[in-house]
Amino acid sequence: MTRANSDVRTALLRSVGRIHGAVVSQRRILRLADHVAALMPHGASVLDIGCGDGKLASQIREQRPDLRICGIDVLIRPPVPLPVAQFDGFRVPVRDGGVDVALMVDVLHHTEDPLILLKEASRVARQAVVIKDHVADRRAAHILLRIMDWVGNAPHGVALPYNYLSRRQWTEAFREAGLHPQVWRGRLDLYPRPFSLLLDRDMHF
Repeated sequence: MTRANSDVRTALLRSVGRIHGAVVSQRRILRLADHVAALMPHGASVLDIGCGDGKLASQIREQRPDLRICGIDVLIRPPVPLPVAQFDGFRVPVRDGGVDVALMVDVLHHTEDPLILLKEASRVARQAVVIKDHVADRRAAHILLRIMDWVGNAPHGVALPYNYLSRRQWTEAFREAGLHPQVWRGRLDLYPRPFSLLLDRDMHF
């Protein structure tokens, strides 16, 4: 890639990041915080696996000050408004049953093998594993999710393997990780109109 092409790509990523932040990001954080906060046991210790910039965890903590939240990520983006440690993306540096809840929000599709991290979350969580991710049962869903992923994450240098699972694959992964889903919510209302008409649909849980 030439220097000129690299500069154009960098400028494009920055522009995309600003637009995404202004139009989508804050609403998404608020809506996700609503969903996640409602699922957390009272007074729980929570490990946010793949916490990113920590904005979601911070919003959850505002709604649920009884929670104790810390995070880990392969790519730390300071300043992060919660205690955060770096990890290798495979082995969660917490003892078996070391936290009440393991939280993973749009993390597993960024891994080469989601089952590895899903098993780790199951290992370290005493009470529950809370997951927000994608469902791709249709080819069109794969295409839309790839675009969404690039817009939301490429500006931050996040790995993009585009590893989306179907509902059947999720069911099998939960079984292999020893997890038994108690709540499944779709249609999360993450995006403002008109984006919601295309993007909310059946691709999120």
